[in-house]
Amino acid sequence: MESATRPRPLLPVDGTPQVVVLAETRTATEQTLIRDWAAREHPDAPVLHAQDPELATRLTAAEDPLVLPVRVTWLPRERDGDRQARAADLLALTNPHRPWAPLQARIARAEPDRARVTPGEPARVSDLRRRFRTESGTGVGTDAFAAFVGRQATLACERAERAIIGDRYKVPRLVAEQITASKRFRDEVAQLAEKLGRTPEDVLADATSCLGELVAVQSRLAIDVFRLVMSPLHVRAWDVDVDVESLERLRELNRKHALVFLPSHRSYSDPLVLADVLAEHDFPRNHLLGGANMSFWPIGPLGKRAGLIFIRRTFGDDLVYKLAVREYFGHLVAKRFNIEWYLEGGRTRTGKLRPPRFGLLHYLVRALEDGRADDVILVPVSIVYDQLSEVGAMAEEQRGAKKSGEGLRWLATYIRAQRDNIGRAQVVFGEAFSLRGALDEAGEEAKLEKVAFRVCDGINRATPVTSTSLVTFALLGTRDRAFTFHQVQRIVARVLDLMEERGVAGPVRELRHDVALRRTLQQLCGADVVHCYDGGTEPVWSIAPGRHHVAAFYRNGVLHHLVNRAIVELALLKLSRGPAVKDPVEAAWEDSLAIRDLLKFEFFFADKATFRAELAVELDRFAGDWRERVGSPEEMAALLDATPTFVAHRALRSFLDAQLVVAQLLAQRDPREGVEKAPFLDECLGVGRQLLLQGRLHGPESVSQELYASALQLAANRDVVDPGRDEVRVARVAFLAEVEEVLERVAHIGRLDAERLQEVLDDGR
Repeated sequence: MESATRPRPLLPVDGTPQVVVLAETRTATEQTLIRDWAAREHPDAPVLHAQDPELATRLTAAEDPLVLPVRVTWLPRERDGDRQARAADLLALTNPHRPWAPLQARIARAEPDRARVTPGEPARVSDLRRRFRTESGTGVGTDAFAAFVGRQATLACERAERAIIGDRYKVPRLVAEQITASKRFRDEVAQLAEKLGRTPEDVLADATSCLGELVAVQSRLAIDVFRLVMSPLHVRAWDVDVDVESLERLRELNRKHALVFLPSHRSYSDPLVLADVLAEHDFPRNHLLGGANMSFWPIGPLGKRAGLIFIRRTFGDDLVYKLAVREYFGHLVAKRFNIEWYLEGGRTRTGKLRPPRFGLLHYLVRALEDGRADDVILVPVSIVYDQLSEVGAMAEEQRGAKKSGEGLRWLATYIRAQRDNIGRAQVVFGEAFSLRGALDEAGEEAKLEKVAFRVCDGINRATPVTSTSLVTFALLGTRDRAFTFHQVQRIVARVLDLMEERGVAGPVRELRHDVALRRTLQQLCGADVVHCYDGGTEPVWSIAPGRHHVAAFYRNGVLHHLVNRAIVELALLKLSRGPAVKDPVEAAWEDSLAIRDLLKFEFFFADKATFRAELAVELDRFAGDWRERVGSPEEMAALLDATPTFVAHRALRSFLDAQLVVAQLLAQRDPREGVEKAPFLDECLGVGRQLLLQGRLHGPESVSQELYASALQLAANRDVVDPGRDEVRVARVAFLAEVEEVLERVAHIGRLDAERLQEVLDDGR
C-alpha cells in the first residue's frame, strides 16, 4: 500500500467483489462519511474495520481482493489560505486534527472542506501475504496476518494524508509494534538471550520495555502544542535568517533518502530554532535525539509525542538497551524518517566545535551495513547567534562552577532570560553528502572518525562570522587597554581585512560603517561583555572585567577561519631566526605539522595533502612571490616585517596556555602516580589562576576547565598521562619543552602585532 489521494476505479469480475474497504474510524461520524464515500466510489465493496471478525475471513478466502485503506482526515479551518493549527485552537483545547466526536457531525455539515475521506494505496491480499511472510518469517496465522494488514493500512493512510496536510506532519505509526513483530528483531533477541544465558521471552520483554522508553509516539496535535509551549524559549530572542537555497536542494535529496541533520550545538534553543525553520518550509519533523536530562515535565511527555527521543547518556554494558537503540535506528532509516542529533554530545562551552562523539554515528553506519537502507544523507548544519543569554553560565562552568541541573526552575529562569530580542540567529546548511560514499572514501582505517571530521569540517565551512565574534576577536587581542571609537574602528578594520580576503560570510562590509559598529558595541555593552567608560573627554571601550570567558566564546566563532594563517606565522618566525636550512619549504612544512599535532584536539584540520595546499594559499596572501623569497632567514624576516596584521597570538594563545598548565603539572608529578581526571582538572584551575596572577598567562580565558580537558586529552594521546617509569618522566619534560617553545613564538608574534597596532593607532590620532 503506497500513498495516493484517489485510487483508480476497481471493477468487479464475475460478480465477485474485487475491493475490501478497510476503514480506520474512531467515531460514528467518520463511519458515516466513509460508508457514504464507499457507496459512491465502490458500491459493491464491503466496508470493514481492522477489528472486524469478517476481515480475517476475507483475507483467507480463495479470492484475491484488493484491500483499500481509508480514513477521514480532519483539517483546521482555513485562514488566509493557511490550514495550520493556531494557538487559539490549542488553547481552547479543541484539536483541529481530531475534533471531539460530538462536534464532528456539525463540522462535516457546516464546513465540509474540513472533513476529507482519504484513501491510501490499495494492495492485493496475495501481495500483503507475501510481505507478511518476509517480515515475520512465519506462515500466515490468521490473527497475526490481520494485525499486519491493519498496520499496513494505517501506514498507507498516513502516507496518503501527507499529500493533504503537508510533510511537516509526517509522523511514524506503530513503530514498536512493527519492530517487535519482525523476524529480524526476534532473531536478534534469540541470539542475545543465548549470549546472556536468559530466556528469549525474558529478553524480548526487556527489549520491548526499552523500545517503549525510546520510541517517539508522535501526533499532529502534540507537534503543534510543543511548538506553542516551547516558543517562549526562542521566538522573541532572535530574528532568524535561513539558508533557503540549500533547503531546496535538501528537499530534492529527501525524496530518495532519509536526511540526518547534524548541527553545531551552542544553545538549548538550537533544536527549537531548527525545527521551526524546517516546519515553515514544510519539511518532515526530525526525530531528535536528546539527553535524558531534558525529559522532565512538561518537555519529556510532550516532547516524546513531538519527535524527541530521550536517550540514556551512557549505556554501559546494557546489551538489551543497545539492541533496542540499534533496531530503532534501523527502523527509522529503513522508513526514511529524518533524524537529528548533536555530534558534539553537548553544548560547546568555548564557542567552537567540541570533539565529536561516535556512538550514535556507529548505530547509523550499522543500519547501512545491515542493509536497512541503500544510503542516508548527512547534513552539516551551522546555527550561530549574535548573542546567547546562557553564555554567562557556561563561562562560570569553565572557571569551575558546577553545571545547574535542568528542571522546572531552570526552565522558568531560561524563559525569563529569553524575553528580549538579542540579535540574529543564522541557520546555514553545509554541503550534504552520502554516508555510504563517505565510508567508501574513508577506506578501512578510522572510518567513523573520518566521517565525523567531514561533518565538523562542513559545519565550520558553513559557519558565518557574526558582528559580535569579529569585535570580540579584535578587542581580546589587546590587553589592559580601552580604546576610543575611532581606535576600535581601526582595530576592527584589520580583522575585517582578513575576513574579506578569505571571502568569509558575515557582516564584514556592514561593520566598516559607524552605525553597525556602534550598534554591535552597544549590544556587547548591554550583555555586559564590553564596558564603556564615558567619564572623561570621550567614551572608551574595553572587555568588561570578569567577562573574558564570555568574550572568548563569541571570539572563538572566528578562529577556524584563521588557524592556518596562525600556523604559517609561527613557521615563518622560526625560519626567520635561522640558521639557514637546505630546504626552507620542507622545514616549514614539518614545523607546521608539529604545531597542527599540538592543536588537533582543538581544531579540525584537513588531510595532509589538502592542509599543505591550504598553507600555500595562506603564504600567497603574505606575498605572491614567497617561493622566490624563502631562501634565507633574512627573506623570511622581511616577509614578516611586511605583514600588517598578525593573528597567532589572538587565535592560539589561550589553548597553548592551557596546555602549558597541564604540561607543567605532569612534568612535576611523580611518573609512577596515576592521574585522576576530575581532581587533576581542579588542580589545573588552581595553578592556572596562580599563573594568571603572575602574568605568565595571556588572559583569564586561558583558565578554563574545558581547555584543560582538551590539553589532558592531547597529553594522553602523547602517552604522557598513564603512570610509568623514567621514560614517562622524560616524555613529559619533552612535551612541556615543546609547548613552551611554541608559546614563546606566539608571544613574539603578539609583540610584533602590538607594534603594528600602535602604528595604526598613532596614525589615527
